[in-house]
Amino acid sequence: MRKMSQPIVVFDLDGTLVDTAPDLLDSLNHCLDAAGMQTVDPVALRRYVGQGARVMIQRAFEAQQKIVSPEQLDWLIGLFLEHYSKNMPGHSALYEGVEDVMDNLASAGYLLAVCTNKFEGLSTNLLTALGQTARFTAICGSDTFAFRKPDPRHLFETIKKAGGDRDRALMIGDSRTDIDTAKAAGIPVVAVDFGYSDLPVSAYEPSRVISHYRELDMKLVEKLINAVDA
Repeated sequence: MRKMSQPIVVFDLDGTLVDTAPDLLDSLNHCLDAAGMQTVDPVALRRYVGQGARVMIQRAFEAQQKIVSPEQLDWLIGLFLEHYSKNMPGHSALYEGVEDVMDNLASAGYLLAVCTNKFEGLSTNLLTALGQTARFTAICGSDTFAFRKPDPRHLFETIKKAGGDRDRALMIGDSRTDIDTAKAAGIPVVAVDFGYSDLPVSAYEPSRVISHYRELDMKLVEKLINAVDA
C-alpha cells in the first residue's frame, strides 16, 4: 500500500493571497509616463492585473488607441519589472483573514504551496518582504518549470515539489486561469471573488466561491477534498 503524503493547499499569489494591484498599477503608470502616454485609471485596468505586465501594457495602449511595437513593448516590460522589484512590497498586503486560514491549515497537518504565473524570484521576494516565505514548502512561478498555468503540470509539479499528495489537494485562486488549471488536474478549486478576474469567477464554475477568507474553514476544505474520492 502506497504511503500517503501530506494533504496540501496550493494558493495563487496575485489577487488570491496578496492584493498587489496598487503596486502593479504604479509600475504600469511609471512605464506609461516614460513612454509619453497618459497614466491610467486604476479601476479601469484592475481586472487585467493578474494577467501580467505584457497584457497590462498592451491594454493601456489599446485604451488610448495607440500601437506599441514589439521592441517598445519589450523595453516597457523591462522598465516595469525593474520599477516593481525595486519598490516591493510597497502597498501590497495580504488579504484579510488569509493568515488565520494558513495557520489553521498548518495546524491540521496541511502543507502550503504557491503556484503563480508571476516570476518565481519576484514571488519569493514579495512573500519574503511580507514575512510569509517560511509558510510554504514550495513557491513555483511561471519560470520554475517549462510550462505554466493553465497547464495542469504546473500545479502537479508544484504539489510534487512541496511534498504533497495530489489526491488530497485543493487549489485557491481568483481567475479563470486558476480554475481551468485545477479542473484540468482533477483538483477541487475555491475561487475568491475579490481578486482580478475579468468576469465574475462564478462564471467559470469553480468548486466553491468565497467572498472572505473567514468562509474557508477546515470543514469546507475537507469536504471539497473528500468529494473527489466520493
